Amino acid sequence: MDTKSLSRIAYFSMEYGLNSDFKTYAGGLGILAGDYLKGAKDMNLPLVGIGIKWKQGYGEQMIDKNGHPFDAYHNYTYDFLKDTGVKVSVKIRDIDVFCKVWKCDNFGNNPIYLLDTDIPENSEAWITGQLYGWFGEERIAQEIVLGIGGIRALRALQIPTDVYHFNEGHADFAAIELIREKMTCGYSFEESWKLTKNEVVFTTHTPIVQGNESHSIDKLEFMGAFNGLTKEQMILIGGDPFNMTVAGLRLARKSNAVAQLHAETANKMWQNISGTSEIIGITNAVHKGTWVDSRITDAYNENVDLLSVHKEIKIDLINFIKERTGITLDADKLLIGFSRRAAPYKRSDLIFRKPDIIDPLLKSGQIQIVFSGKAHPLDDVGKEIVANLVAMMKKYPNAVVFLENYDMNIGRMLTRGSDIWLNNPRRPLEASGTSGMKAAMNGVLNCSILDGWWPEACKDGINGWQFGDGASCTDGVDTAEDLKKLDQHDCDALYDTLLNRVIPTYYEDKNKWSEMMHESIKSCSEYFGVERMLTEYYEKLYINK
Repeated sequence: MDTKSLSRIAYFSMEYGLNSDFKTYAGGLGILAGDYLKGAKDMNLPLVGIGIKWKQGYGEQMIDKNGHPFDAYHNYTYDFLKDTGVKVSVKIRDIDVFCKVWKCDNFGNNPIYLLDTDIPENSEAWITGQLYGWFGEERIAQEIVLGIGGIRALRALQIPTDVYHFNEGHADFAAIELIREKMTCGYSFEESWKLTKNEVVFTTHTPIVQGNESHSIDKLEFMGAFNGLTKEQMILIGGDPFNMTVAGLRLARKSNAVAQLHAETANKMWQNISGTSEIIGITNAVHKGTWVDSRITDAYNENVDLLSVHKEIKIDLINFIKERTGITLDADKLLIGFSRRAAPYKRSDLIFRKPDIIDPLLKSGQIQIVFSGKAHPLDDVGKEIVANLVAMMKKYPNAVVFLENYDMNIGRMLTRGSDIWLNNPRRPLEASGTSGMKAAMNGVLNCSILDGWWPEACKDGINGWQFGDGASCTDGVDTAEDLKKLDQHDCDALYDTLLNRVIPTYYEDKNKWSEMMHESIKSCSEYFGVERMLTEYYEKLYINK
């Protein structure tokens, strides 16, 4: 791409996963945003990030003596952030709230500007305290800071912008501010909306209902999110209740889902909503410099034995696990990695559903499983899933591990050092799932339901495995009994694949395993690298055709 002629992008995201020590991320959405900024730096693209400086981040999630997760919060400071000298204000509950603008300059020409309300001028300093913390009013306040405050920060910093990219609906109020700006220049609401729509693009990340946030229209008015617009105008944009995804789709000239299957799901999900933009598929990708071990890359490029190099990396993971838990795993035994947010549809504990099958495999040490992941602080069901995984670790102390307090460092170790990467969501509820891409580029073989990104990559039995025959689908699943049958179908398919394909290949056909590792790296490294994703953003989303 000719970078001199490209549109100038302002990328709005509630979270950024840059490294383990910078507590500005919760999970996959933020890690994707971080990889996006790193890729922009590598490609010298005209792009900046807008976000929030979270004082306590998403929180730590530890395991108590009874095996249950609990959340802890700490105040963080970051010496590397630069004070821009800029402060902007927003109205929240009719109070002027001031936002200090910090600059994260680690990305050269692609800095991230972070807004911070924890300053002496504010009695409302709590707003930028906890990422996704608290309840509805607090979330609205945070989204006002990100969206309205973010636009005002761009203006104060005099950063010219051609396209405003909203990474999820959290940034929608930025478009409300763009509309307000135009209305103050004499344009009508309809004209201002049309002009703003020409500047905005939107990424939707999840088919999960809870992930598509809604607020009561009266609560938005009370909090100050109308920002000069009327209730009728806000309802035209987002409905009543005000759905942030619907608003994003209506405020953008074009939108994207994060995998090709997810594009089908999203278009079907929102097909009855009027006035929405086209939703295209731009599959997520990862920053290889962050996630891929150079040792395996060198071995692949030099065409040397991948198995011996992978075993070195696997031993690093085993030592890492021992330091964290005191548990010593066996480098010669099959090691399954599973690292995801603890949510019911991801079914972290599906592999344990039939003890008569899994018990002998774990007791003999034929398979070892390492889990990690956090539940949302307010998600009691998710925390029960974590507690169940911890209970399995106590039941099988030499074969099952749960690494508490998931962070990017744990994710990096697991996606490099596992032998296979397990993924078994209820299809098609996994929008993308970039951890499997990271694993694949490290020669870690995916064993996954055909959901998210995997249908685009899977060559069954050649670069990994699929199970469930694509039949795991939530369509027509209306009752608890239907859900039970669906889970049983997928559990049986998982066991069949493990027992009859994965385990025999690992223990009896090392040559084939090595060939599959080679094919995994070959088939996934380029297409699922962030350079392809950013190129597609520019060619399919940012260019206004």
